[in-house]
Amino acid sequence: LLAAPLNCGVVMGGAEDGLLKACDEAAAASADCVITVGGGAVQDAGKLIRLWLSAAADSARGESATIEGIQAASNRDPMPSIPPQIACPNSFAMAELTHVAGLTTKDNTKSGAAHPAVMPSVVIYDHALSKGMPDWVRFGTALRGIEHGVGAVCHPKANEEIRRRALEGLVIINRGLKAMVLDPDSHQAQVDCYRGGWMAIRALNTGCYPSIAHLIQNHYSAFFDVHQGSCSGVLSARILNHHREASLAHQERISEALGRPGVPAPRVITDLVAMLPGVAKDHVDTKIEEAMVKDFVDISFEKYGARYNA
Repeated sequence: LLAAPLNCGVVMGGAEDGLLKACDEAAAASADCVITVGGGAVQDAGKLIRLWLSAAADSARGESATIEGIQAASNRDPMPSIPPQIACPNSFAMAELTHVAGLTTKDNTKSGAAHPAVMPSVVIYDHALSKGMPDWVRFGTALRGIEHGVGAVCHPKANEEIRRRALEGLVIINRGLKAMVLDPDSHQAQVDCYRGGWMAIRALNTGCYPSIAHLIQNHYSAFFDVHQGSCSGVLSARILNHHREASLAHQERISEALGRPGVPAPRVITDLVAMLPGVAKDHVDTKIEEAMVKDFVDISFEKYGARYNA
């Protein structure tokens, strides 16, 4: 480990330049294992680095990493063996528990790659890694767990087993979040946020990924360079309210899981977000004006409208 290259250049959202530099450094060192310590962007970067390492091993040309090359590597069939990944998360984004890896291109577009083989080989969760995290990371990533659970419950492809798992996750995350507000470094609160987040993301990944809100928020994050936790703070209740009529029965179960039966789910989420320090509550909190939101909506509908309405 002491001889292994150390890269600290992967930033929020997995920006292209830092990711590709990490790929090249790993390939130059002929790395046979990737260890990732950090948040969701770092965990996703580890998956993409492993794909590039496996592609670079098949090539004697020594070319530099590219997004297209990484994506081509993810589409190989059969998929060759790729280096293992030991994931050590320091927040609650849950990227280490999926086979999807996101990145942000130079033109602020969300992209990435996916394959079952990129699921990290080992995940080590230690709440000590979260000690001293800023509020926007700590509470923002935990809020993403709520978003994952809500998305799984409301997803049209979800079955009852998926919904039960997601709802159980919501109960546990909600308990952890509220306890963490009172004591940010509480061991039990952080374990609850992680355990509940694991249940929620596993529910979402069982044939339901991504949910409509997850997809929109990922694009919002890339377009405006806003942390995904704040994207959930700004958009989660709004999106729930938009499809409230169509998903009313599911939303009633969400309200109950979050401890407020009979209260509309958008209101429950809004009130929960209001408790969380460091998390944006409205567009203005992220310095995004109404005209900018309209531009985002127009561009998103043009690029992704068919997928949003699938």
